[in-house]
Amino acid sequence: FKGDDTCEYLLSSGRFLGEKVWQPHSCMMHKYKNSEAKNCLIDKHIAFVGDSRIRQLFYSFIKLINPQVKEEGNKHGNIPFEDKSASIKVDFLWYPEVNGSMRQRIKSWTEASTAKPHIIVAGAATWSIKIHNGSNEALTQYKINITSIAPLLEKLAKSSDVYWVLQDPVYEDLLSESRKMITNEKIDAYNEAAVRILNSSSRNSKAKVKVFSVSKLIAQETIMKSSDGLHLPESSRETNAMILMNVYCNKILKPIDGSCCQPQPPLTLIQKLAFCFFALSVIGYIIINLIHRNNYRKNKSCADLESGEEKKPAISTPTVSTLEMLLHSFCKLGLIMSYFYLCDRANLFMKENKFYTHSSFFIPIIYVLVLGVFYTENTKETKVLNREQTDEWKGWMQLVILIYHISGASTFLPVYMHIRVLVAAYLFQTGYGHFSYFWIKGDFGVYRVCQVLFRLNFLVVVLCIVMDRPYQFYYFVPLVTVWFIIIYVTLAIWPQIVQKKANGNCFWHFGLLLKLICLLLCIYFLSYSQGAFEKIFSFWPLSKCFELNGNVYEWWFRWKLDRYVVFHGMLFAFIYLALQKRQVLSEGKGDPLFSSRVSNVLLFISVVSFLTYSIWASSCKNKTDCNELHPSVSVVQILAFILIRNIPGYVRSVYSSFFAWFGKISLELFICQYHIWLAADTKGILVLIPGYPMLNVMVSTFIFVCVAHEISQITNDLAQIVVPKDNPTLLKRLLCIAGFFSGLLLFSAIQDRSRH
Repeated sequence: FKGDDTCEYLLSSGRFLGEKVWQPHSCMMHKYKNSEAKNCLIDKHIAFVGDSRIRQLFYSFIKLINPQVKEEGNKHGNIPFEDKSASIKVDFLWYPEVNGSMRQRIKSWTEASTAKPHIIVAGAATWSIKIHNGSNEALTQYKINITSIAPLLEKLAKSSDVYWVLQDPVYEDLLSESRKMITNEKIDAYNEAAVRILNSSSRNSKAKVKVFSVSKLIAQETIMKSSDGLHLPESSRETNAMILMNVYCNKILKPIDGSCCQPQPPLTLIQKLAFCFFALSVIGYIIINLIHRNNYRKNKSCADLESGEEKKPAISTPTVSTLEMLLHSFCKLGLIMSYFYLCDRANLFMKENKFYTHSSFFIPIIYVLVLGVFYTENTKETKVLNREQTDEWKGWMQLVILIYHISGASTFLPVYMHIRVLVAAYLFQTGYGHFSYFWIKGDFGVYRVCQVLFRLNFLVVVLCIVMDRPYQFYYFVPLVTVWFIIIYVTLAIWPQIVQKKANGNCFWHFGLLLKLICLLLCIYFLSYSQGAFEKIFSFWPLSKCFELNGNVYEWWFRWKLDRYVVFHGMLFAFIYLALQKRQVLSEGKGDPLFSSRVSNVLLFISVVSFLTYSIWASSCKNKTDCNELHPSVSVVQILAFILIRNIPGYVRSVYSSFFAWFGKISLELFICQYHIWLAADTKGILVLIPGYPMLNVMVSTFIFVCVAHEISQITNDLAQIVVPKDNPTLLKRLLCIAGFFSGLLLFSAIQDRSRH
């Protein structure tokens, strides 16, 4: 750890990921769009001062503002550019040598009467080497001239951003005869002189001229692709321009995936209160622990004195009070949340951009899937979608999704489409699991609802407070929460139809189907009526939960993407349980689900359907078009997988305990990855051990999985305390929770007002 000045890293160090993607050391670089560049540079004046290499950088920079610009005009003269829509003025000033003319121009900006540019990018040396045939006298004169310019640049740096661009190496084999004297040895000597003079001068001044040395590193990798050995290829120039844009604009626009040059965000009022609460929990737990230990020692010594003889202490576990368990859980949670904050809000750990390659996605997938096979065990029961099997299903899907996120595989459309099916399969299980519970148990009590809502939302609510993120940011939890409420309301409203009632009269089955049809019509209406959907979720306080960036469009998009799959899960559960009740299925150990002929036919159809969907997903050309079809066709691959997994008796009778273990903490894994495995709210990768990517992934993954498991335990412990079975006590707790959220809304309103 060398400090939190990521601007210094951005300007001086980095490496290539692949051939064209530049990765700055320790931080993430945002790829600016034209609209973002204009928004950042509105009413700004930028000046590029120097030779033909600076002119190249000038053109690459203005193309970020207006991609239609062509490289025209006098190559050895000044070139103006203006974007009137955003009042942006960018000038290239031709000063190929560091001499009196350049000094005079820079001096004119230091005078009070002249308007100063907001950004100044300067640099030159190759012309001095060329004109003077690489003589030592020219280098001496260069040192004198840059020494005289340095104080003027520092004076400008007090009110403007000033960058001195070091000279890039050349590819000597491609240089023309008139440029053969420009050698890398000479360039290094000029760069060394510039750095020494500018740095020594900056030590005595608060204002600092920033040395743009990263261009030299980029050129070392790409100069051999140059057309003349002197000027950089276009991709390298674009990278340099993007670095300049990040240096200046990141602190203004604060893009999530641009951590370079961004200051640490200040603590909000809610965050301060949260940290105080966790600190008090730690102190309270320590005090109670000390009191209990002291009482235990006193009781032990009294017992020994009364007996008059030495006894071996009986091995007994001291009873843990509800308060102690509560404080213990909050104490652990406080330490874990501190780690979350340090990883993704404090500028303590490094962050890097994702970079997708086929090997970075498929090799870990193959490794994990093979590993899971070695943990095969027999299931306790052999029913379709039994508990072990659904845990296993959640587990391997979650591991695949994690690998998908860390490898940046969303850029590869076939992989994206298959991952969409996995997310849909989670929601399918939501529909299947909750419908099955309510249908079989007939338990529509408040306790069940509160338990489910608490387990789903506890971690996300804590993260919203600690990480200062809206509820909708963790989109999957709002999704499963709303669908659970929809399932509950659908089945709980009059008439309540459950299996026990339906067994007595087949008419009730039709009643339930009618309910499901009404649900399907509501889903269909809302999916094609964006206005109605947004009106429902724009009412306060729902808007506080479902708004992201000031509107609920993101929530509508996420809901619409998998709108039918929960209904499919409910319908599948209904059909399966009806067939099971009529003993149509053979669910004995080792028995095929149906008769041999029917099983073989269904298995063949399932395999063909599974492969057909994969072929279709792999041939997708347009993400928008494929997303439109996805809600209707994703169920094909889900049902095909269920049948393939359950029709053969042997396959249904075994499961992978490795995948099942991860399945039990799949929700925590999905949420925790946002901040302590990935970084910058999933846009990048957390770097705990810089320079060793594989070791870093191993260490961060180990911590991440342990933390997710621990949070799962904490959630289970707190669920027993916060949501008791006793109804009067539960009502009191619900009133307390309502008070807590009312306070949260109040503080949030105060916070928003202070921000505006």
